[in-house]
Amino acid sequence: MKKRAAALCGAAAVLAGMITSVPADASAGSATAPRTTQTPKLSWKKCGTSNYPTLQCASLKVPLDHANPYSERISIALSRVPHTAKKYQGPLLVNPGGPGGSGLTLAGFVASSLPKAVAAQYDVIGFDPRGVGRSKPSLDCKPGHFKPVRPDSVPSTRAIEKANLARAKAFAKACGTKYADLLPYLDTGSAVRDMDAIRAALGAKRINYFGYSYGTYLGAVYAKFFPNRVRRLVLDSIVDPTGVWYDDNISQDYAFNDRHLAFLAWVAKNDAAYKLGTDPAKVEAKWYAMRAALAENPAQKKVGASELEDTFIPGGYYNGYWPYLAQAFASYVNSKDSDPLVEAYDNFAAVDAAGDNGYSIYTSVQCRDASWPRDWRQWREDNWAVYDKAPFMAWNNAWYNAPCAFWPTDSLRPVDISNRHLPPTLLFQATNDAATPYEGGVTVHHELRGSSLVVEQGGGNHGITLSGNTCLDKYLATYLTNGEVPHGDGEVDAVCEALPDPKPLSTKAVTGPSRGSALHGLLGYRG
Repeated sequence: MKKRAAALCGAAAVLAGMITSVPADASAGSATAPRTTQTPKLSWKKCGTSNYPTLQCASLKVPLDHANPYSERISIALSRVPHTAKKYQGPLLVNPGGPGGSGLTLAGFVASSLPKAVAAQYDVIGFDPRGVGRSKPSLDCKPGHFKPVRPDSVPSTRAIEKANLARAKAFAKACGTKYADLLPYLDTGSAVRDMDAIRAALGAKRINYFGYSYGTYLGAVYAKFFPNRVRRLVLDSIVDPTGVWYDDNISQDYAFNDRHLAFLAWVAKNDAAYKLGTDPAKVEAKWYAMRAALAENPAQKKVGASELEDTFIPGGYYNGYWPYLAQAFASYVNSKDSDPLVEAYDNFAAVDAAGDNGYSIYTSVQCRDASWPRDWRQWREDNWAVYDKAPFMAWNNAWYNAPCAFWPTDSLRPVDISNRHLPPTLLFQATNDAATPYEGGVTVHHELRGSSLVVEQGGGNHGITLSGNTCLDKYLATYLTNGEVPHGDGEVDAVCEALPDPKPLSTKAVTGPSRGSALHGLLGYRG
């Protein structure tokens, strides 16, 4: 739960004209849309920021229920960096994941991070999916749900379990009370129909798409619904579609535990800087001792055991955070100084209004997309089994998703994303990714016929292109330039070596914010 980057400056422009729903090319999903009778026109206005001065914004009205052309209209916020080259390859829609991540700023990041000659050939289009950010209505089921200090995530007593269950039930009830009319239409299928409405409004017969994390599932479902409307498709850090969503979260728990152990081993390797010991097992024992101490006496009445986990979970997404987390860890253990720890919590874990919105959409979509166990006894049994082997995030993640056990809407069936009707597509996956473990990339590679899989060997970050690995970025730029993908003889089509782990902050190697840290400030929540 990383603190969200600031939203784009300025309000999105209001669409001029009316819109009816767009056609559906497949029967999969939550609804079948009727035919289009009118195509909207987008009114773009300047909304540039200091980092991305060429950004433009607009908004698009779409039906809440794509099966009903007369249903209530909702608004989808859009951003654009327009093409500047004579050769124009169409719109490139980008999505940062989540579900619940805002894509408006991501358009500026992608356009500025691609080689200039490549970016110039595309209109890079960002969007806030329905319910997110500047799209209207924007959900916030229960403001302050993550306000510290929360109960310990590990339900070591019946009282702790009851307290956490009460929070989960209260959140689900609040969503159902405030948004009863919206929740049945917050799902991946509805979001991809919004994407096709964006395509139509842009006047494009086909779209190019580039998605991270949950955005890979969003892109794969779009390709399933509308295979003839996909020109190029890039998926980075890939969701396993066979585990949506309960099993995928269980898989995350094991993978995040492995990444946490990798972080602790890195701390031990850099004992000269942190003085926590050279034995990773002993460093791990000190981390869990810190956790136990904070459970009894939260740092500055702000960082308890659950907040400590929240603070260190982002290190499983991106190792660029490791030096800051290690410094906070060492200061607390060695000097009894909690200031760096509280600062790390504020920077990486504190949930603001944008975070409340992101979590509201995360639960709304994941709880609606697929069935979840409704008997809490199964959650208890499964998560204690995980905890025995992978304690770091097991119960924290369980409570994060627990509202789905009590969600007020019925669930849909996950989409079978298998596809034989796409042009060559390009997939990127790190071998040690925690949020979307490696097996998901392999599965989607098999399901999308003709796709090519590029692997970052030894990489543990989540979101690996446009993060400084020139080998990966070369494959991406080539594909976006001419559609060419690598072809290998085995399961993997190309391999790039991971970037080195970061250095401690005290070394000259740390010179300031990196492109990787900029990207990871934009990626969506936990999916």
